[in-house]
Amino acid sequence: MELRDVGHVISDLARLGLVVARKVVSQSLADERAVSPQMVGELVGRIHPRRMKVRVAEIREETFTTKTFRLTPLDEPFPPFRAGQFVNLFLAVDGVRTSRPYTISSSPARRAYIDITVRRMTSGFVSQYLCDRAAVGDQFELSDPAGCFYHDPIVDTGRLVFLAGGCGITPFMSMVRNATDTKENLDMHLIYGNRIPDDVIFRDELAGLASVMENLKVDAVISEPPDGYSGLTGFLDAQMIERLVGDVKDKTFFVCGPHAMYTLCLDALEKLGLSRRRVKRELSGPLPDITLVEGWPEKLDGRQEFRVTIEGGPEPFKVRSGEPLLNSLERNHRGTDALCRSGECGACRTRLVKGEVFMPPSVSLRRSDAIFGYIHPCAAYPMSDLTIRL
Repeated sequence: MELRDVGHVISDLARLGLVVARKVVSQSLADERAVSPQMVGELVGRIHPRRMKVRVAEIREETFTTKTFRLTPLDEPFPPFRAGQFVNLFLAVDGVRTSRPYTISSSPARRAYIDITVRRMTSGFVSQYLCDRAAVGDQFELSDPAGCFYHDPIVDTGRLVFLAGGCGITPFMSMVRNATDTKENLDMHLIYGNRIPDDVIFRDELAGLASVMENLKVDAVISEPPDGYSGLTGFLDAQMIERLVGDVKDKTFFVCGPHAMYTLCLDALEKLGLSRRRVKRELSGPLPDITLVEGWPEKLDGRQEFRVTIEGGPEPFKVRSGEPLLNSLERNHRGTDALCRSGECGACRTRLVKGEVFMPPSVSLRRSDAIFGYIHPCAAYPMSDLTIRL
């Protein structure tokens, strides 16, 4: 087997996992040459690069506040991904290097491009830049696809209920589009909550798909309907879910949307008797107001300023108690690697040498990290002057 053929072998096996790919490649070449770790690492790296250079090929306006950016690769083809996974977009905004995770809204079956769909937020540093200033031809970097928010036929049922809110529609759009492309035999029910009808992203496409796909049902729920609105109104609470879904016990639920939606939906599903192992929730980024989270110290109102010292770094700089530490690091050009920006993946893991931070209960900090003083700065809020080690 020639070396150029090995890439095709790995590409075919990429969905089975890197461990299997390494093993098969080694066995395939065993009779002709010794396979060095460097060779396998290089081949696997081509299939799953840590960073990918991309170009904005197209920008589509989905709603008044939302745009889809079609990204095409500048170098190697995009790696395989699962419908529901996300990529981290690396960019510079007014001299500040930062990143944001965005769920892929396009189908994995269409490998020539990756779509991300971004809603312009009032206080969104990156979303405002993308929606107001990004243009076709702009170049960025992406991480390789990540995340576990996808249908797993080994552990999930084949009857899926998607609870989406606002821009949380994106992973479900990828799943629906993928099912259309691959003819996957899944029973899908999308319940999509928005404030007003004009906020519904992909409205026309979803209506068209639901009209031709026997295995897709779409219900839009509006919380602040205009006069004369005849559709479903209310919230995705237990009463609404039971009304639309009926018996929940033989279904797998996926939840993605704004922070307030998680408490509402998860409590509703628990009230309806659904086992937590039948519920998957997506990462949702920093909390909009950390001071409202249970456990936040009453002595702080989010506006206090402290000083951060980086071991071996430049002069200390100011940080605000109500802002994630990672944001302040990036603004002062001391950013560290980050991926989910939700306190779960650990990519930005940093040693806290001195001082105190608040991290919400949702942060997935390993027990050993807690013992040895590591924090996730993407979800760590200063409570005093800090000394950290990057």
